[in-house]
Amino acid sequence: MGVDQRSFTLKTTLYPCVMETLTKWYALYTKPRWEKKVADLLSAKNIESYCPVTRVPRQWSDRRKMITVPLFTGYVFVNSDEQRKTAVRSTTGVINFVYWLNKPAIIPDEEITLIKKFLNENENVQLERVEIRNNDTVRVTHGVLLGFEGTVLSASRNVIKVLLPSLGFMMTAEVKASHVELVQRNQSQSTSLLQV
Repeated sequence: MGVDQRSFTLKTTLYPCVMETLTKWYALYTKPRWEKKVADLLSAKNIESYCPVTRVPRQWSDRRKMITVPLFTGYVFVNSDEQRKTAVRSTTGVINFVYWLNKPAIIPDEEITLIKKFLNENENVQLERVEIRNNDTVRVTHGVLLGFEGTVLSASRNVIKVLLPSLGFMMTAEVKASHVELVQRNQSQSTSLLQV
């Protein structure tokens, strides 16, 4: 009996596809002012990382100079697979992955590409916090309510009240304004604004 050559070829052709490792972009928290060092240490481990930097003017008493600073203070992006996460986490200067719903948050490739393109085409790029308005949908980014989404009921300088639907109940929580991020802008005009 002979071996069917087509099925043998098919099996060997499909096998590498199954073994292929998939990498994804993740965000890492770093120690303060360790962003560039962490990116260098990850590169030394042959782990792809990205520390977006921008050039900004700085004034000293005797001169003015353009310096390179991280765009996202306290963050570095890493392109890793599941097997390398321990090596990433154990890198000096890394605090931890940024988590979302108890898993490391995945950053879409398109967002990393957009950041790179934007920085290549522009100088002196700066980040600005988004205004939070009443009835906007926000996500809590710190504390016990981390990951919860809700609707802003009212906004003051340091605290916002967020309506969080949970378990069929509506609970209201006061959350520091710096501990939320905008998810969806309410389309109706609102008079109450808050800079986060």
